[in-house]
Amino acid sequence: MLISGIQPFTILDFPDRIACIVFTLGCNFRCGYCHNPEFVLPQKVQELRKSVISEETFFRFLSMRRNLLEGVVVSGGEPTIHKDLPEFIARIKKNGFFVKLDTNGSHPEMLQKLIKDQLLDYIAMDVKTGIHQYQTLVGRTVPAIEKTIGILRDSCVAYEFRCTLVREIHTPSILSQMARMMHGARKVYLQQFRNQTTLDPRFESYHSFSPEEMEGIKNIFTPYCEEVVLRT
Repeated sequence: MLISGIQPFTILDFPDRIACIVFTLGCNFRCGYCHNPEFVLPQKVQELRKSVISEETFFRFLSMRRNLLEGVVVSGGEPTIHKDLPEFIARIKKNGFFVKLDTNGSHPEMLQKLIKDQLLDYIAMDVKTGIHQYQTLVGRTVPAIEKTIGILRDSCVAYEFRCTLVREIHTPSILSQMARMMHGARKVYLQQFRNQTTLDPRFESYHSFSPEEMEGIKNIFTPYCEEVVLRT
């Protein structure tokens, strides 16, 4: 596994668990508002390859925190682009930790395998935009997104969908498409865009929605989803 970084402690990223975060290197999306461009852009990835953290270093870190941490968040980049992800997560589970996966939903077959093998305790999937607008926002068409949404919706694993909303991107029509796409979802988090660090410099001039506007957007999603939460 190509490990680009470790956050040793979080109480925010894994619901009801004290956890650490391990970041995998590389991503198949090019979202303009991405706040981890160093894990995504090919030239940055090549630079980081020289200083990746070995699996053995990571597992030594876990062994030293066995009584302090309950879980591990596997994030990125995009973890599901790595073929050895099941083996990596299985080793985390064998060490006695709960596992949460952060994913963009582009590899439903990998997600199905992880769920089938009972390797995941929580899944967070980013839903970026309406299905027909994915190519414009992430740089590629992703027909598998709807399949992945269905896999999560039908699984017994706890999950959430996350939507980062940008005023210049997410029109009322697109927001309605997203809400319908996630129809029947157990939990959806709507979060405001932050323009401090972005993969595409143009997004530094884009805007978040106001808290009042976010409340209105929440009303678009509530008829379709069981629980809709605003995340600041």
